[in-house]
Amino acid sequence: MPALVTCCIAFLLFSSTLLSAQNTGSATAAPVGLERHPWVLVIHGGAGGPVKGTLTTKEEQAYLDKLNEALKLGSGVLSHGGSSLDAVETVVRFMEDCPLFNAGKGAVLNENGKAELDAAIMDGLTGMAGAVACVTTIKNPISAARRVMEKTSHVMLCGAGAEKFARAQHLEMVDPTYFITPERLAAWKKSRPAPTAKPEKNEPSTEKHGTVGAVALDENGNLAAATSTGGMMGKMTGRIGDSPIIGAGTYASNKTCAVSATGHGEFFIRNVVAYDMSAIMEYRGAPLEEAGKIIIQDKLRNQKADGGLIAVDKDGNITMPFNTNAMFRGFARSTGEQEVAIY
Repeated sequence: MPALVTCCIAFLLFSSTLLSAQNTGSATAAPVGLERHPWVLVIHGGAGGPVKGTLTTKEEQAYLDKLNEALKLGSGVLSHGGSSLDAVETVVRFMEDCPLFNAGKGAVLNENGKAELDAAIMDGLTGMAGAVACVTTIKNPISAARRVMEKTSHVMLCGAGAEKFARAQHLEMVDPTYFITPERLAAWKKSRPAPTAKPEKNEPSTEKHGTVGAVALDENGNLAAATSTGGMMGKMTGRIGDSPIIGAGTYASNKTCAVSATGHGEFFIRNVVAYDMSAIMEYRGAPLEEAGKIIIQDKLRNQKADGGLIAVDKDGNITMPFNTNAMFRGFARSTGEQEVAIY
């Protein structure tokens, strides 16, 4: 009996101590997942762009309206507790379906007058990534890229193999002519003969359209990035740019930031731009905005390479640097702040 009494007393003392700690909050933290981070969404519709004043007021408004619509869709995902992955895929799918941008329907055409599409997506929480390249019949390449990430042990599939996989995943497939718009066809005809594989000079682009991308920070503090493109007008058949290459045009890590790049892809590949952004932050300790400036305004400008990027860091800071005439871009926050711009 004395042993039993001793056990009971010990139990009562333990219970009293635990209750006191719970009341003061000194022993146990709030359950994991209850704390919510302010979410952030940043998007782009390409860099290069027109010289200010060359778009009509109506044309400018059309782009701004579509950028706002894309932000609204992505914001809807994030504001309802959706993941950053879901948000960036939703935004990029919408922009792939919009003929104003160089991704999906309305993509630029290669030397043979055909649209060849690239896309990539990356999860900052797990470091997993997926990409497709040189596809011609997948309606939404960004969704195929996500399936590669989630349903295979690979990172990138290209051409016929990627399309076979997309069909097996029951993704929507279309005839290659679906992507061609009258405006793109006219621009392709005007651009012929196709440029050589190695242009003699790298002049700033006056193309109105460009690669699309999105980066996001969700309520759980997870980052994600997605990018989709039709590449360069008149490009060689089979040419792959930076967009689907993890670390070049697309990158995300919860330790640092999420990045989607746009511009002259060959330079972005050689400079591993998206990963370099993260590395500058992680190893040099540079803040997000400074890292973006180093890459876009210093490194790439010194190489006479044009382009830009969008990025959000783990703390919700954003940056959207570019060294071209314009960049179609915008952002939204959980605070209700939303803004889009071209120049």
